[in-house]
Amino acid sequence: MKALTSQLILTCEHGGNRIPAAYRRYFNKATSILNTHRGLDIGALSIARQLANSLPAPLLYSDISRLLVDLNRSTHHRKLFSEYTQACNQLEREQILRDYYYPYRQIMQQQIKDTIAQGNTVLHLSIHTFTPVLAGQARIADVGLLYDPNRTREKSFCLSLQTQLQQGSKYIIRLNYPYRGSADGLTTWLRKQLPAKRYLGIEIEINQKWLISNNKIIGTILTNALRNTVQQAIK
Repeated sequence: MKALTSQLILTCEHGGNRIPAAYRRYFNKATSILNTHRGLDIGALSIARQLANSLPAPLLYSDISRLLVDLNRSTHHRKLFSEYTQACNQLEREQILRDYYYPYRQIMQQQIKDTIAQGNTVLHLSIHTFTPVLAGQARIADVGLLYDPNRTREKSFCLSLQTQLQQGSKYIIRLNYPYRGSADGLTTWLRKQLPAKRYLGIEIEINQKWLISNNKIIGTILTNALRNTVQQAIK
């Protein structure tokens, strides 16, 4: 993969539900689960590609199911492996990390560091989607913007993007919802290594109810709002 030249970087950690052949025997009873929000972030990769093409910006993504290994979890997290890969032996789990987890993170980390080394500020947008109802509870938001409250530039960017998204629209845009932006994740891991003045790590969470029928609409709204806020954030 070539070095990035853009200050805006997009990623999609849960873009697919593919299970490599070597591990499919562990998922014989999981076919239906793999097609739900547990197996992937439904619609996330499509939105990420739309943003990457329209803005434009480089995109790094994975189509490996989060049920094999969750690229958005730390290695110590109890949900790094699902109940299906918990059945793998220790050597198999270590191989999964070497083949899929570490390469993804290392490429992401190195490209951001290279961009910063050139004197740039990096705005990293990690694209995710969430199920409208979880454990019987409806999620009251259309788009969530996740950031670290202790990082002033991240907060400022999300407030600006929230304002842009709400202008003339019916969408409910919430901050640090349905998850906390400072919770365990790829952006949190990167913040520990990168200066706040040079790295902004934002997760964009989109309600899957808008993606089932036509994800291009919400993608276009996001694109237009980002065009008005990105340059301000990274200049």
